[in-house]
Amino acid sequence: MKCFNCGAELQKTDFCPNCGISVRIYKKIVHTSNFYYNQGLDRATVRDLSGAAESLRKSLRFQKGNIMARNLLGLVLFEMGETVSALGEWVISKSMMPENNDAEKYLDAIQHNPSRLETINQTIKKYNQALLYCQQNSTDLAIIQLKKVLSLNPKLVKGHQLLALLYIKEGQYERAKKSLRAALKVDAANTLSLRYMRETNQMLREANPNKKKKPEDDLISYRSGNDLIIQPTRLKDTSGFATVLSVLAGIVIGVAVTCFLVVPGIRQSAKSNANTAVNQANETIASKNQEINSLENQITELNNRLEDEAADSDILLDRITSYDQLLLSYQAYQDGDNIASGEALANVNKDYLTEEAQIIYDDLSDQVNSGYIQTLYEEASTAYNERNYEDAATGFEKVVAIDEQYESGDALYFLAQCYRNLEQDEKAITYYQKVVDQYPNTEHASNAQQYLEELQELQ
Repeated sequence: MKCFNCGAELQKTDFCPNCGISVRIYKKIVHTSNFYYNQGLDRATVRDLSGAAESLRKSLRFQKGNIMARNLLGLVLFEMGETVSALGEWVISKSMMPENNDAEKYLDAIQHNPSRLETINQTIKKYNQALLYCQQNSTDLAIIQLKKVLSLNPKLVKGHQLLALLYIKEGQYERAKKSLRAALKVDAANTLSLRYMRETNQMLREANPNKKKKPEDDLISYRSGNDLIIQPTRLKDTSGFATVLSVLAGIVIGVAVTCFLVVPGIRQSAKSNANTAVNQANETIASKNQEINSLENQITELNNRLEDEAADSDILLDRITSYDQLLLSYQAYQDGDNIASGEALANVNKDYLTEEAQIIYDDLSDQVNSGYIQTLYEEASTAYNERNYEDAATGFEKVVAIDEQYESGDALYFLAQCYRNLEQDEKAITYYQKVVDQYPNTEHASNAQQYLEELQELQ
């Protein structure tokens, strides 16, 4: 453990051996943070993910710089299907400790996998759309959308819980139990899932009460030798002749009833059923046509919403990338690497930053660009003198992109020279023309005009 004031290694005493400051309370804070981290680790081991997330957040409240707790919180959130929250934790972790940090590996595994990023985007869009359907009381559409979400991200605990609530609302308790089992398979001790499961079981018991069987008191039993005989109390023993007469009489009566009563009724019922079926079919066809038209209109509206949400998701990813690049630029500037700092700063989209972050961006840009452009120009000039025109052109391009008038147009002129030596005549003509237009009556302009005429004659 290191001193928070001077960074010296602490001993068992309550004072820093280097600066002498009291570290008793600081040690308690660190120990408390580590206690909650270990508690979160134990809960995550037994798949109590919601409990683990709660413990890890407590650990970070005591010590924000607990990198292991922050990385583990990101893993727990990712396992629960909350990928965007997990990415946020890993980005913060990486900004606090850029070197030898597992968060960098986690971020690379997601950001360098286009298919996974697309899956994350689709999951966010569809889940937000499902929430919108719930607000609009469109339960059927919300269920369909959530099924699509869970097919893309089966571990999204919130998705399973919301789907279970919708099934409970529709009275489909068995399906609700299935969704809750899937949620508990991911997060075994989630209190919300357990409460929903208890309420679902209660509703099932109320919907299907147990029926009591009537006692079989109409049976009698007696013994005949060593055998136990069971028979109804009203069993009558009849002779064989009487039995035959009864059977024949029953057959005659049955045939008569069938011919005079049942058959005509069946025919009439068949005709009536056929007419009813035809009418119902016509009504169903008309109703289905109306439903098809309504669904087509809904599909068109949903496609428009999906396009808008796709744009919003892309903006979110660009915003995360901009903050990531700003942190990298600041770290490189602190390390004295102007090239890396300037290249990272060039990848930041200022429009996606908050007002406070834009102030940091402007200050950093003023400090970095002067050293960055000078370093780029010197390296490009060295490559040019060594006849390494490809590297020189790359360097001069970056200089011109930042300041086209750098060194009174020298960067423009030498960039045109590089393209001419690389036989890229179109680009050379473009930059020679800029030198002639922006710096007339100079030696560079005179030489540029001469090269222009030579290149134009070759075309």
